[in-house]
Amino acid sequence: MANTLASEGLDILLPTIGSAGDVHPVIELATALQERGHKATVITNAFFEQQVRDAGLGFVPMGTLQEAEQIIADPRLWHPTKSFACIVERAIVPNIERLYRIIQGRQAPRTVVAASGLCFGARIAQEKLGVPLATVHLQPSMLRSLIDSGSQGRIRMDATVPRFVKQAFFWIADKMMIDRQLAPPLNAFRAGLGLPPIHHIFREYVHSPDLVIGLFSDWFASPQMDWPQNTHLTGFVMHDDAERRGITPDVDEFLAAGPPPLLFTPGSAAATLKDFFRESVEACRIGRHRAMLVTQFPEQLPEDLPPGVRHFSYLPFSQIMHRCAAIVYPGGIGTMAQAIKAGIPQLIVPHGHDQPDNAFRIKRLGLGSSIYPERYKAHRVSRDLMQLTTSADVRNRCAEFSKRIDSTAAVERTCDLMEGLAVKDRCAAERGYA
Repeated sequence: MANTLASEGLDILLPTIGSAGDVHPVIELATALQERGHKATVITNAFFEQQVRDAGLGFVPMGTLQEAEQIIADPRLWHPTKSFACIVERAIVPNIERLYRIIQGRQAPRTVVAASGLCFGARIAQEKLGVPLATVHLQPSMLRSLIDSGSQGRIRMDATVPRFVKQAFFWIADKMMIDRQLAPPLNAFRAGLGLPPIHHIFREYVHSPDLVIGLFSDWFASPQMDWPQNTHLTGFVMHDDAERRGITPDVDEFLAAGPPPLLFTPGSAAATLKDFFRESVEACRIGRHRAMLVTQFPEQLPEDLPPGVRHFSYLPFSQIMHRCAAIVYPGGIGTMAQAIKAGIPQLIVPHGHDQPDNAFRIKRLGLGSSIYPERYKAHRVSRDLMQLTTSADVRNRCAEFSKRIDSTAAVERTCDLMEGLAVKDRCAAERGYA
């Protein structure tokens, strides 16, 4: 049946909420699904419409350009304790009903949804309308475990921490923050659909009972016995728009003009991090480093950059990162995967969201180190970068793990699972009819 299903083609909807790091893997998956003969539609903020359409994919807006600009400009986005409230208020809640209505309007016998965990409108559509749903998690921090949860924010939650401590932490996090902020608007919409209220949203409800896909490797986060039983780790899926926006002559000239530079980037959605660039530039002065500063918001940069330090609004990381000495960034999962693939050391400056956990796992693998933002000062940055770039152990570990990333294979495995979900749903429907 799988081959027949694939040849007939599915209508696959791929909603996601977030920045470029959240959207790029979806574009890569949608492209592969379309090549398999399916109709693939990316559903995300209008900010990404042109990029999605340039990739030859279907697009449905979920949120306006103005909303994207407002969240990027909100200083809470990068605050260690206020970031979740910012995401709930500006990104999650406004898109619950929007996404539900989009799926409701597109629902057909061959519709399948593959949505990021924060797309609760898709989870409600699966529950209310019976639409097959795969929850796609880019980062392991979305999968709780009482065995090994890596790092939850700045709190260590790996296997060295007693189980009762983890239980207490998650109970408090749900009671005092997650459910307090998210449950009222989520349950208000559910009530209007005749659905009962839910609690412990990030413990169970965030995962589809049909299928959970982790777009990361098992060596990065080992599968835990208490993860959802229908969880599959397929590997890192990478996409950076390199085919459409390659290396320009000035980038190539800079890279060839001296020793490998350091790469500094605060992330595509960071518009309020002047301190990061001020200390980074000073660290380059201290260490006499060449550097590439990547941001779409140049107003964050110091006025006078030293010789050998250049600003670029965009760089195709897959094409230039292997020519860099190291990367300094907040720890977003997409950039992290590119850095592992490039085989370069990582200095992570985690703010919130999944970044502290990603930093914890990178350190555990021996691929880099981290500094929290309030301690990100030029002299320490210069010292840590010197240690990372001269360490034979770090260099060997980076080379070893570089060989383990195979984005093409990860895409294929993920597409297979999505097609398999449609087959499973068809079989269940036929048994019910019989």
